[in-house]
Amino acid sequence: MPENVLTEEKTELKRSLGLIDSTLLVSGSMIGSGIFIVSADMSRNLGSSGWLLFVWVLTGIITVTAALSYGELAGMMPKAGGQYIYIQRAYNSLLGFVYGWTVFTVIQTGTIAAVAVAFTKYTAVFIPALNPENVLFAVGPLKVSAASLFAISSLVLLTWLNSRGVQSGKFIQNLFTSAKLISLLGLIVVGLVVGAGTGMLGVNLTNAWEANRVTADGSVVPLAGMALVMAIGVSMIGSLFSADAWNNVTFIAGEIKEPRKNIPLSLFFGTLIVTVIYVLANIAYLSLLPLQGSPSATDVMGRGMQFAEYDRVATAASSLIFGNVAVSIMAVLIMISTFGCNNGLILAGARLYYAMAKDGLFLKRASQLNQHSVPAKALWLQCAWASVLCLSGTYGDLLDYCTFTSLVFYIVTIGGIFLLRRKEPDAERPYKAFGYPVLPLFYIVAGLLICAILLVEKTFNTGMGLLIAGLGVPVYYMTKRK
Repeated sequence: MPENVLTEEKTELKRSLGLIDSTLLVSGSMIGSGIFIVSADMSRNLGSSGWLLFVWVLTGIITVTAALSYGELAGMMPKAGGQYIYIQRAYNSLLGFVYGWTVFTVIQTGTIAAVAVAFTKYTAVFIPALNPENVLFAVGPLKVSAASLFAISSLVLLTWLNSRGVQSGKFIQNLFTSAKLISLLGLIVVGLVVGAGTGMLGVNLTNAWEANRVTADGSVVPLAGMALVMAIGVSMIGSLFSADAWNNVTFIAGEIKEPRKNIPLSLFFGTLIVTVIYVLANIAYLSLLPLQGSPSATDVMGRGMQFAEYDRVATAASSLIFGNVAVSIMAVLIMISTFGCNNGLILAGARLYYAMAKDGLFLKRASQLNQHSVPAKALWLQCAWASVLCLSGTYGDLLDYCTFTSLVFYIVTIGGIFLLRRKEPDAERPYKAFGYPVLPLFYIVAGLLICAILLVEKTFNTGMGLLIAGLGVPVYYMTKRK
């Protein structure tokens, strides 16, 4: 634990992040390992290149719309804690606490744990001892493997680096985000150029809107009407998760220069950049690989996107360009991507707990800043819980439970724009939500529709997500009494 911790009265958060830094934080936190993998499951659910691209475009539109809407709230409340502050002001401290509780217990720490394990998984390509099967010992339900220890080590390293000051975290974020953006764009360009000579994209776009669901044994079930709508909703779990965490920049508002201007702009530019990259990446996949495939095939082309080995669509596509070395190339790219992604998540998450602690709704020590003007104790508390999730092996389930809950909180937050327009009509709004009220309403309606589909199709997972969030209510009252 870092020493020489000073209180808020002795030091303050330093505004040292500019527009480029904030934009790279948005895009870097969004791009993890999802874009390299989730298209396989989505293609099995939809069985159609047209509908696959439609879902990615729709995800981008929804995400950018949400970011544009958040801009108004960010301009009104340029404080550390971001979305927690917005919910608290628009509704009440209880709902703000429930959001913060869910972020700490699962959403942020669970994502950090999952990304750390993904980083370790691809590091194992070069260090086989890091395979998860290499269990060192077990303590009750906790299985300690070389992989889990390596994942935790990466969290400790990033937490320590971020505890040295926001400049340290900014350097890592800018370096790794720039590297993965350049690498991704390079792969997309090469993939599109190589794919142009194969004609595969034209083949995949033939009958592009004939949707079907493919089962594990390769059976094909045609989709139409409500069945297609439900399949689109379920498929969006993967694309929305891959495009999540864009709101993290609001947590660190206390360290952004000219936050009333730069946060709304960074939200827009960051989400737009990632949306374009994700759509182009999927076009590149479709330019190189057949969409449809067979689980029993032994070659890359035979398996197609639907049954790419271990769902590694990007690796399968790259193998057609680089051959056997593609596995190593993609492993390095995903290592860079996940390491940079976790840096952004770790950097931003602690600021939310810091804001809650300042309000007396989190452990008091989390409200303290160290000599580098960062909430070091909040960083280490976040690291400790994320490490437990790494060991427990349950973080994947927790993420599934709370993907739904995270979407609910986005809807709630955007609904807060309408409430604040009525409650505080004269409040200063340096930036007003673009397309208000149409675009914010579009997001709310689209989000509610997706939530309804998930409630029907994944009742247990969504129910668990609501249960975890609901547990925050009694914890809130216990915290208030204390």
